[in-house]
Amino acid sequence: MFTGMIEEIGEIIAVSGAGDFRTIRVQGRTVMDDLRVGSSIAVNGVCLTARSVNETSFSAEMSRETLDRTSLGRLSKGAIVNLERPMRGDSRFGGHIVQGHVDGLGRIRGFDRTGDAWDLQVEYPEGGSHYIVEKGSIAVDGISLTVASLQGPNVFSVAIIPQTFENTNLKTAKPGDLVNIEFDVLAKYVEKMIEPYAIRTD
Repeated sequence: MFTGMIEEIGEIIAVSGAGDFRTIRVQGRTVMDDLRVGSSIAVNGVCLTARSVNETSFSAEMSRETLDRTSLGRLSKGAIVNLERPMRGDSRFGGHIVQGHVDGLGRIRGFDRTGDAWDLQVEYPEGGSHYIVEKGSIAVDGISLTVASLQGPNVFSVAIIPQTFENTNLKTAKPGDLVNIEFDVLAKYVEKMIEPYAIRTD
C-alpha cells in the first residue's frame, strides 16, 4: 500500500522489449536506500516489482495489462517519473490509501498558474464520476491530491502547491499529456457494500 506522498523524481535511463512485455530501468536516489529484488515500488502511481537493483537504479517489467491500462508504455529514455516505496507500518499516513492499481488514463485539459499555485484540470475515464467528490482524494500519476471542483462532464480540477509542483513530474506536465488515475478505493468498497440495496432504474 502507498500513500501518494511522492518520495522523489526518478529518471528513465533505459527502455527495452516490445510486444506484451517491456522493461524499464529507473535511476533514483532516496528509494534506493532499502530497495531489494522483489520489492514493490510505485512508478507514476503504478505498483511494479523491482527485477534487478544496483546502487543507483532498478529495473521493472511491465505486462500487457500494465501497458494497456497505464501511461508507462509511452515512457521513453530521459522521462522523469514519480517514485514512492510502500508505506511502512510505523510511519505517518500523510496522503490517502493508494494501491498502485490504476483505474485508467486521464488527460490534462489545462494547467494554469494562479498566483502561487497551479490549477490542474484533468479529464478522467468514463464511469468514474461516482467515485469523485469535491474535497475528496484522488491519485494522479501516484500523487495524492484533493479534488477542488468538478468541471463539467468527466473533468475535475485540483490546486497544485509549489512543493508538489517542484518535487513531482508535474513540473514538466502540459495540456494533452496522459496521466494515470486511481480513484479512492474507499469509494469503491462503499459502492460494493450498498450495491445489493441499490434501487434499479432499468
